[in-house]
Amino acid sequence: MTAMPQMKSALDNRTLANALRMLAIDAVEQAKSGHPGAPMGLADTAEVLWNRYLKHNPADPRWPDRDRFILSNGHSSMLLYALLHLSGYDLPLDELKRFRQLHSKTPGHPEVGVTPGVETTTGPLGQGLANAVGMALAEKLLAEEFNRPTHTIVNHRTFVFVGDGCLMEGISHEVCSLAGTLGLEKLVAFYDDNGISIDGHVRGWFTDDTPSRFEAYGWRVIRDVDGHDPAAIESAIRTAFKTCGKPTLVCCKTVIGWGAPNKAGSHDVHGAPLGAEEVAATRQALGWAYAPFEIPAQIREEWDARRKGERMQRKWEQRFEVYAGEYPVPAAEFRRRMAGDLPADFDVQANAWMTGVVRATEAIATRKASQLAIEALASMLPELLGGSADLTGSNLTNWKASRTVGRNEGGNYVHYGVREFGMTAIINGLALHGGYIPFGGTFLVFSDYARNGLRMAALMRLRSIFVFTHDSIGLGEDGPTHQPVEHAMSLRLIPNMDVWRPCDLLETAVSWRAAVERRDGPTSLLLSRQNLPAQRGDGDRAGLTARGGYVLVDAPTGEPDLVLIATGSEVTLAIKAKEILSGQGVSVRVVSMPSTTVFDRQDLAYRRSVLPDGVKRIAIEAGATALWWKYVGLDGAVIGMDGFGESAPASALFPHFGFTAERIAETARLLVHSAHGLS
Repeated sequence: MTAMPQMKSALDNRTLANALRMLAIDAVEQAKSGHPGAPMGLADTAEVLWNRYLKHNPADPRWPDRDRFILSNGHSSMLLYALLHLSGYDLPLDELKRFRQLHSKTPGHPEVGVTPGVETTTGPLGQGLANAVGMALAEKLLAEEFNRPTHTIVNHRTFVFVGDGCLMEGISHEVCSLAGTLGLEKLVAFYDDNGISIDGHVRGWFTDDTPSRFEAYGWRVIRDVDGHDPAAIESAIRTAFKTCGKPTLVCCKTVIGWGAPNKAGSHDVHGAPLGAEEVAATRQALGWAYAPFEIPAQIREEWDARRKGERMQRKWEQRFEVYAGEYPVPAAEFRRRMAGDLPADFDVQANAWMTGVVRATEAIATRKASQLAIEALASMLPELLGGSADLTGSNLTNWKASRTVGRNEGGNYVHYGVREFGMTAIINGLALHGGYIPFGGTFLVFSDYARNGLRMAALMRLRSIFVFTHDSIGLGEDGPTHQPVEHAMSLRLIPNMDVWRPCDLLETAVSWRAAVERRDGPTSLLLSRQNLPAQRGDGDRAGLTARGGYVLVDAPTGEPDLVLIATGSEVTLAIKAKEILSGQGVSVRVVSMPSTTVFDRQDLAYRRSVLPDGVKRIAIEAGATALWWKYVGLDGAVIGMDGFGESAPASALFPHFGFTAERIAETARLLVHSAHGLS
């Protein structure tokens, strides 16, 4: 191996890369669990990138203009942990020794918020690549908005390591196609082309011409790079830095488990420790004469990036101060948005908007109510970045001032195409990067396509907003393929995901406001195609709606015989059923529960005030019944659907499936009479 002429000391690249290899080997061996092969194969590429080209400061992992580095093949997490530790991040050696152990900072797959320097949680293959596309898109749009001809304050790259598995996953097609179309030239992906997955040599199931595939997407492709030759790697990176208006794929030919004399190049080294005998043989083969986890001082000094990182950040901060002196308003706006804060006057503006909403009386589809909310919020929040998966005219996710993001122009609206999963993961990348509150829309039934991205948003507690319209059999003639039944309930099962199914204009506005104000998790908004009447309830409906569930209309005496709980379009049915039951002498309280997830976070006293103990309850929703039983109890009832829909107008479907005020009233009458021992 020939040392690079620009090396800052006599130590060669291979020695520095071997430090990564051995930390990964030792940590996996001690844990008796993990994936040593990819870290060993990618060590040479990582060493050149991190020591020579990555712009970062270990002392400040949140520096706005740092380069982003994503390990999409997250099973190779020990590579990233070794990089972070050696570079000087707050990741002590003891944490590497606790790899994959309870409460360590080195979990089995990288987790944002757990390990300093980790930009996103990766593990489900391909999603890190998709997050990287979102980050590169954020950089492009922020640069367009905030840079000035003589001042460049947004100028960083997004680097992502991907493996065969990432490129086999369909999400890679969705996001890389869009990245090429949008010309995200600050995005550089390194393909770890080692030809091995868990089942063995991938040639039996993965024979794509990957370079040609990416060229067809509109990427610049650097083919056949020797991933173990620092000179070839450096040459490829320099080429990737040259302006061409395209993202870059660097195809690195590597050997999985490089350095292991008996297991390199085989699937045996993919997902299991090398074993004591092979570890010893690898140490000898690499000439690594040090004990487990021992890194000599000279190697540590070569890896330490803190002083260099502090210099880079200081220079950027000095440039930013000059920028702020000349452009104080955009400078303050940039700081605010990267901090994730809402504008100082947001509450005043939002309250004024809500005052008008409360007075509205028209019947309106909640998807249209959502568009009106977007229109209002976009005027208050320049960071709102919308989009839809080819359904803009149906999701109603655009607004009057929305501008389409294109290859050569910035904007605030992304046409994602028919790419629900890709859109969801890109939104997560935008949220991770900072500077935007991103949202995207599709039909609720297609949340199935996006499911894992939704889960990752919740796991990472991102401020991602997902607009799902056509929320029930109420969408009508498109039939059971498009009518969501289990979807609302399944979204409510995702921890940290707030799910709102509003019943009218006011509840929709409240749910949107809650979504943009929330900083500790994502929000799903479930919206109707059909018009729904404005409700006239008791008390401060806006304030009560924000609690997730509330008494919409109470029994005359405040002491009901029965509580009807409903969401969305079914709230109207509950109100009509109350009128029928009142005529039969049954005292009824109607509870609107647009968000069970938010309601569940309220204090016990409030929840009991809404759903009093000892009173029979019926839940009504045109969807799966499972979770409603926890609100009604075993002696209550649920009117819902545990089968699929039909193709017909909504006006025919609701009565066909039993969603009528009369059926609700009859169920209620029987329930109340049984409670009193009457027939």
